[in-house]
Amino acid sequence: MISTETLSQFNLFSGLPESMLREIAAMSRQASYKKDEFVFREGETADKLHFLLHGSVALRVNLTSRPESVTVSFISMPYQIFGWSGMVAPNHYTSSAQCDEDSELLIVPAEPFMKLLASQPEHGFHVMLRIAEIISDRLRNSRQALLKTL
Repeated sequence: MISTETLSQFNLFSGLPESMLREIAAMSRQASYKKDEFVFREGETADKLHFLLHGSVALRVNLTSRPESVTVSFISMPYQIFGWSGMVAPNHYTSSAQCDEDSELLIVPAEPFMKLLASQPEHGFHVMLRIAEIISDRLRNSRQALLKTL
């Protein structure tokens, strides 16, 4: 099981009380992925959040105008989150996540995590603000990547 000390290193979890970090640790699991393996694919049901412990993951989108996918972001710094679509309706991944190298991830199931946030709204609000920042950054990155393909 991941430690609460490690969880507190994630920007998404910074400032959360120890008791909440223990609950997140209890619902989480670690998973290993090999280079070129997909963590998830664009359009699949999003029911998990993913956090990079080590390795590198490319986020790619498919374009109807091109046969190849376009890389819109790289997750290569430890403690970065991806797969935020599990937190936002309609809960479908908006990109594919493919490992650029062997990677170790922390996986948090979205439904129990959302219930935990709802049970402690003063902390849940701050977590959701951080999710909104991540979505904004990824949208900006996606837009820039897509404009380069034109």
